[in-house]
Amino acid sequence: MQKSFPLAAILLTTSILTGCGTQEHQTNQANLSKAESTANQKETIDSVDLKESKKSDAETKVKPDDTDADKSAEQVPARTAESKPAVISNTISKKVEEPTEAKPHAANEKPKTESPEVKKPVNVPVQKKPSAPKSDREKAIPVVAQPSAITVMVNKENKLPDGYVPRDLVYTSIPFIFQEKLEKTKMRKEASDAISRLFASAKAEGVELLGVSAYRSFVTQTALYNSYVQKDGYEKARTYSAVPGTSEHQTGLSIDVTGGNGACPAESCFGNTKEAKWLEAHASEYGFIIRYPNGKSSITGYKYEPWHLRYIGTSAAKDIMSQKITLEEYMNAVPVNN
Repeated sequence: MQKSFPLAAILLTTSILTGCGTQEHQTNQANLSKAESTANQKETIDSVDLKESKKSDAETKVKPDDTDADKSAEQVPARTAESKPAVISNTISKKVEEPTEAKPHAANEKPKTESPEVKKPVNVPVQKKPSAPKSDREKAIPVVAQPSAITVMVNKENKLPDGYVPRDLVYTSIPFIFQEKLEKTKMRKEASDAISRLFASAKAEGVELLGVSAYRSFVTQTALYNSYVQKDGYEKARTYSAVPGTSEHQTGLSIDVTGGNGACPAESCFGNTKEAKWLEAHASEYGFIIRYPNGKSSITGYKYEPWHLRYIGTSAAKDIMSQKITLEEYMNAVPVNN
């Protein structure tokens, strides 16, 4: 930019050269001062404008365009690790998810695998077969006072103490329809000796006998009785099987027998055999009775069982068998009547 000379210097030179008068000189002097003042103001303004222009150019070179920066910021939003893609507009029906990069597993870290779904078993209630109902009479059955007495009477009206087991049980020496040495081959010592003599005498007279079942524990009787109930029903089972705790087999004084050929074991057909007839005539001689005789079911509570022998001692056995009565009648007990 070219610098101009001050106007006051030009006017002063002109006035000297032309030789103007004093008055004119004064007028010119005043105009000169005014012009000089105006020139100084203009020069000052020009200097300020020049500085402002240079400053503006410098800032323009250093700072980026704010408008472009704002636009760039709007076009590329900053993302962080937790930022989520923004919803673009309400007109977009599906949301596009950015795929995530699979992180490499550490050297000692095993990849997590989803365990297969384990189906829990469904608890389905098992329908149990109805157990034998208990009547009011069965719930109130009196317990015998002397369960170990030889003449003890055990029936539907009199039961043994819970858990009763005779103390003098022994294995008998008689043959059974099986070879195994089982619990049901046992009897109380006195009864075991008596049945051995009976079998020996029968054999001497040409009558072969075999044992079927002697002692029976409470547990065994329970299983047996329940099986009969399941098979024939409660009412029918009661006519030939004892409720657990009321079985004579648990006393260790009773035994079921059959013929030597093993036919009709614990069956009504045994009553027509020669073995049954021999027992009817000679059992009392060894202290045994036919515990459930024919025609006495209303008293004993059980049907005729010619195979069921009960040891009661020789004296009492002979009285009962000779009179053709039952143990209940001999003891003046109340009839069972089922």
